[in-house]
Amino acid sequence: MHEKLTILGIGLLGGLLGGYLMTLITHGDYRLPASQTAATPDVLSAHRLRLLDNAGKTRAELALTGDGGVGLFFFDTQGRNRLVLGLYSTAEKENPFVVLNDTHQAAAGIFRVFGDHESPVIVLKNKGQDRSIYGLNPGSLEPFLVNVAADGKKTPLFGSF
Repeated sequence: MHEKLTILGIGLLGGLLGGYLMTLITHGDYRLPASQTAATPDVLSAHRLRLLDNAGKTRAELALTGDGGVGLFFFDTQGRNRLVLGLYSTAEKENPFVVLNDTHQAAAGIFRVFGDHESPVIVLKNKGQDRSIYGLNPGSLEPFLVNVAADGKKTPLFGSF
């Protein structure tokens, strides 16, 4: 008889513990370790992928651009686009680029590949206006540096662009 009461008590405790754990799982307070969750798919397909912070704000996004390029966009806590890594559209030969944006979301610096010889070019900007351009000439692959005045006048320091 004593043995039957012990088994009944253990069964009762097991049932209560199981019910408690089920409540935690269904209310999201407990997560199973990754090894015990559903199998991870080999491929995730989407047109856009967003990374959200704890407040639900977009902090990064991998997406196609309107002209068919692809970019990885990074946003600050104010929601401003501050950094883009990507490939231009097919019309621009899908050349790679990196864009650093200021707090007004205007390009402050661009590093890209340009022209038939895929020459690297760095463009420094202020308020969206080119101010200094350095790179390899797309035709000759010779280095150049050009400064641009506020009025748009270009002054080559060396090489030609």
